[in-house]
Amino acid sequence: MSWFNRKFLLMIPLALSACGFQPVYGTGGTGSALRGNVEVSAPDDVESYWLVENLEERLGRSASSASDYELVVSVSTAEQGQAITASNEITRYSIIGSADYTLTNKATGQIVASGEVDNFTGYSATGSTVETLASERDARHRLMTILADQITTQLYSTADLPT
Repeated sequence: MSWFNRKFLLMIPLALSACGFQPVYGTGGTGSALRGNVEVSAPDDVESYWLVENLEERLGRSASSASDYELVVSVSTAEQGQAITASNEITRYSIIGSADYTLTNKATGQIVASGEVDNFTGYSATGSTVETLASERDARHRLMTILADQITTQLYSTADLPT
């Protein structure tokens, strides 16, 4: 490794600290403050159940009485045909999903983060009925995992938590 490369690598931490960069899971970081401290709203269908399950996995499950924050999430999905044969049969579907979320400080009632995320997944409908239903279920489950990842990332990067 050349002298210039070593010097450049040594300067990276200085540049990051000068710009206000703070590790999410570091002392006082957003991830540490939220971990196990967020009560996620109760699911009302199987898709929102998967979303809540994934959010609790990422944020840590908390006892509702012990948490400082409440995360209210509402999810919606729509299905669209993507590949249509000459005989007008749909052989591939996309499931488009969006989730609105609001993170509130339970003590003050202040909204510390809110937003909307959206994404999509797809599945093939060329197999048997059982295969198609299993593919659809898997696609919906994957979509909820993707949405949970996006919500978690946005919470960690935009939440305005008290210091």
